[in-house]
This record gives sequence, C-alpha cells and structure tokens, in this order.
Amino acid sequence: MYEFSQRSLDELTTCHKDLIILFNEVIKQIDCTVLCGHRNEEDQNNAYPKNSSVQWPNSKHNTKPSIAVDVVPYPIDWEDRARQHEFATIVYDTAMKLNIRIRWGGRFKKKNGKIFYDSPHWELIND
Repeated sequence: MYEFSQRSLDELTTCHKDLIILFNEVIKQIDCTVLCGHRNEEDQNNAYPKNSSVQWPNSKHNTKPSIAVDVVPYPIDWEDRARQHEFATIVYDTAMKLNIRIRWGGRFKKKNGKIFYDSPHWELIND
C-alpha cells in the first residue's frame, strides 16, 4: 500500500474534509502526490501569469479550507496523458463510492469551447 509523503500530507490538510477523505482512499490504490491545496494570495498571483490558474481570489484553491487540490500520479510524468487519464478514472470511481461530487481539470473547457487541460486539478462540485 502507498502512503503520502509529509509534504503531500501538509498540503492535503489545507483542503476540505471531503478531499482529504477522497485522496486518503485514492492513495491506497495508486501512488500519487499532492502538489497544492490552499493557495494564499501571493501563490495565486504567481500562478495566474503562467496561465495555470485564475486571479486571486477566484480560484477554488483560495478558500479555507480549499475546495480544490492538485494531485498527480507518482512518479510525475507530465507527458503521459494515458496515465493521467487512468488516474482520473481511479479518482472518479473512488469519489463515486464515497458519494463525493468531484470535477477534474482534465475536462475543463474555456468559454470559447476550447479545452483547458489542467490534469492535476480536482475540485468539489458544490452547485
């Protein structure tokens, strides 16, 4: 069985309890790492110009606790989309079993209909 590193645990503890529950179950099935939970204003402003997020305070990472988390399969390989999709399937299946409504950034669409692929991003659906 896999376990989170201390860094991953520290990031995960900044998240909503449902995300903590979900990814503590996911790690039992597949090795993964938590890149980011809550983002403060400085971190959010640093992420925005890189086109990797929205402006402060509009990201779901900006709430306390965070209702978004960035998690990827470990070891990290940004080019392996098949593995990212396999990971997404595991996360979705686990979320369904736990009755947690979740959205994956690998399925985001911009207003113009183009895909915005943010494979590490997971957020709770609260609507």
